[in-house]
Amino acid sequence: MLCLAWVLAGLLPATWAAAPAPQVMPFGDDKGVQVKDASPLEKMHSQVRNWMAEANGGSPDQVQIAPIDSRLQVLPCERPLWLDHPFASKETVRVRCPSVAGTVAQNANAVPVWQLYLRIVSALPAVAPAKVPAPVPVPVPAPARSGAVASANPGKMVVAKQLLQRGTVLTADMVQEVDAKLLPSGQVDTTHLTSVKDVSMAELVRDVPAGSPLRAHDIRRAVLVKMGQQVLMTVGNGNDFQIRVRVEALQDGRMGDQVKLKNAESGKSLSGLVTGPNAVKGL
Repeated sequence: MLCLAWVLAGLLPATWAAAPAPQVMPFGDDKGVQVKDASPLEKMHSQVRNWMAEANGGSPDQVQIAPIDSRLQVLPCERPLWLDHPFASKETVRVRCPSVAGTVAQNANAVPVWQLYLRIVSALPAVAPAKVPAPVPVPVPAPARSGAVASANPGKMVVAKQLLQRGTVLTADMVQEVDAKLLPSGQVDTTHLTSVKDVSMAELVRDVPAGSPLRAHDIRRAVLVKMGQQVLMTVGNGNDFQIRVRVEALQDGRMGDQVKLKNAESGKSLSGLVTGPNAVKGL
């Protein structure tokens, strides 16, 4: 019988020999979760860890993901997930289950089956930036002394000759030009008005005491034409012909503004540019 067993063993085909049990391949995450046991959540975490590791050149086990809301249920996805950083910070990963085959670039307008956001609480260490040579210090010249600045011409500034109240439309005889004063730092205040021409057709927005300098934020263009008032409209260039007529302003206007007008005699609506107090130029 023993000899017969040896003979039969030699005659059996090789395919009849006992084979080892099939191995279940791990899904590929750092914890060795197997395919048959991996939940959609575990598969998602695995792909995110691998994706982060590949992008940063480290190991998946260095990537830790914050737990998601327990009320959320991660559904199975038939295709590889689409992953990206939707914000500037790398702490957030957007996970999308594709509704179509292909990459995100190939399906930019595709609506995913589902998507959610994961927060990375511990990621791969950042790659140390290349060392940059320290900049060579450049000597900074010492600031000029106030005496030296004072010897230079500081320019002019405009001051009030008298108390000027808010709302006053300024004229040249209300102000004067004087030598500009230096600040304690030895510099000139660049907010000062430097010429009487700067206040032409301007209106004060605050009270200015006598002798005080006027600054750019103290004035604004004055209202030269007021709604309901009669204004003088000029038509023509003055060389060939010029016509002047009284019209009614239908709105307020400052220097250079286009305003609506009305000819009281004909009832016709007109437009003109404000050129001065109660004066407009017809368009």
